[in-house]
Amino acid sequence: MEQHGISKLDLKRRNRMQVLKILKQRGPTSRIDIASALELTRAAVTIITNEMIDQGIISEIGEYKHVSEKAPRGRKKILIDINHHYKFALGITVEEDLVSIGLSTLAGDVLDKRMLEIDENVDRKAIYSFFIKSMNDVLSDNCLEQSSLLGIGFAIYPTMFQKMDVTITNGQPDFTHLERFMSSYTTLPMVFDNSVKGTAMANIDFLKDRDPESSNIAFLQYGRNLNFVFTNLNEPIRSYDNRTDFVNKMIVNPASDRICECGRRGCVENEVSLPALRRKIMRSFSKEQTPFLYQAAKGDPEAVNKELIVAAYGKRDPAVVKVVDNGFTLMAVLINNLYFSTNPQKIVLHKFDFAGDLTYEKLRETVIRIGGERVADAVSLSFVEDKHHFLSGCALAIRELFYNCGGYSSDASENSHHDLKQ
Repeated sequence: MEQHGISKLDLKRRNRMQVLKILKQRGPTSRIDIASALELTRAAVTIITNEMIDQGIISEIGEYKHVSEKAPRGRKKILIDINHHYKFALGITVEEDLVSIGLSTLAGDVLDKRMLEIDENVDRKAIYSFFIKSMNDVLSDNCLEQSSLLGIGFAIYPTMFQKMDVTITNGQPDFTHLERFMSSYTTLPMVFDNSVKGTAMANIDFLKDRDPESSNIAFLQYGRNLNFVFTNLNEPIRSYDNRTDFVNKMIVNPASDRICECGRRGCVENEVSLPALRRKIMRSFSKEQTPFLYQAAKGDPEAVNKELIVAAYGKRDPAVVKVVDNGFTLMAVLINNLYFSTNPQKIVLHKFDFAGDLTYEKLRETVIRIGGERVADAVSLSFVEDKHHFLSGCALAIRELFYNCGGYSSDASENSHHDLKQ
């Protein structure tokens, strides 16, 4: 006979998952308030939370302190919260210029980290070797067994898929080759995904002063190309979460004199990405129009990089200032369009330093001029620093292996007590 509905175990897991998500969003909360939010009986919530307390997943942290002098009569509210040291997460993030590996608590507090600067000359084998050595070092230096970890979150930037042997099948990234390699070194559960999505999740889950009412955050990452994630109820919208680079093809300058290889005129990739800004600046590369840049690069166009462009902008090289300021205008147009097309409460900008420390304030001024203060007030900077990029991987692992599992550990995690193989 065909069975319908969900099992008791699935229902229990779902209820535990909802309890954890409330605690993540609100912080310390009483059982009474959890019951009200989930529309469950107090008795049911008590059973669920007591079991999770016994397992060390959550803990009681004391009585609710009333703001008024007179506390209401009756049973006092006891607050409970997630035990953020119940398990730890290992995050591995591969960006265009940096591999970042580190250990965090469930709240995203950094415990340890390792970094490797890379460029196009660093091959996959060197990166893989760094993975294994760094994971062993982190576990050893912190006296941890694998059983202390939820698992490993791998966050790969889309432009690095090919280098990391990630293929695209029917529009979806296939991490099979990377997973197969790592499985020969560890039996820990592993989560693989786009690093842009992971960094967006880190900005939602790990931000210390987050607004508990915030549920629709958009995330824009800058680099050799641009990537965008937008969320509903703090979850990525699935139809877009594996093609975050769609924003590259949005039109911001229809009057552009250049047509992209994709056939579009004035798309983001061709107008405001780092290669686009560099290409525009190099058209005027000379002693007269870019005096500081020309001298700093010793007249060699191949020596011009992002750092020199930032320095030349600060020194007010005429051609550099013209290109970068136009870049601010086009970026403001993009932000305005993204704001009104996705209706986020906040747009978080990551790696926006194409004009150095001046970038955020200059960009905000330009957004006010283009889209008004309402749009500008929704713009903020990502809290994830370069040295903590591994939090992207940690966020992916914690979401998938802790919150979405209701705190249940996978069999692989429970049964794994071996050091990583050398």
